[in-house]
Amino acid sequence: MINTIILVFVGGAMGALIREFLMIGVPPVADGFPLDILVANIAATFLLGLTAAFHARKIVTDSVNTLVGTGIMGGLSTFSSFVYGAVVLIGASVQSALVAILYLLVSVALGYVAITLGLRMGGAGSARP
Repeated sequence: MINTIILVFVGGAMGALIREFLMIGVPPVADGFPLDILVANIAATFLLGLTAAFHARKIVTDSVNTLVGTGIMGGLSTFSSFVYGAVVLIGASVQSALVAILYLLVSVALGYVAITLGLRMGGAGSARP
């Protein structure tokens, strides 16, 4: 139990650092579209799918799956920022509300594609490991 907590803690810290570097490195979009958050979430979704597929195929251990899948990907992805970005856009103007809706739809659609691609590239063979 303690090992699991440590793995999640260390992985979460690593994921949060990676997310912050992405937030700094991804250029802002003129219309307020939160591209940095989208990139972080889609990358985390793809890598989670890959890790889950590797875990299902016994390529990675339970500990690695916990460190990467729960810890790093949990720290890298950011649901609260995802929703906050949409709420801020919705309240700004009608045009911003349309951008927010587009952002939400693109995030969900790309997230689905990314997790499926990660699972398949990891050799799970289908969307369900």
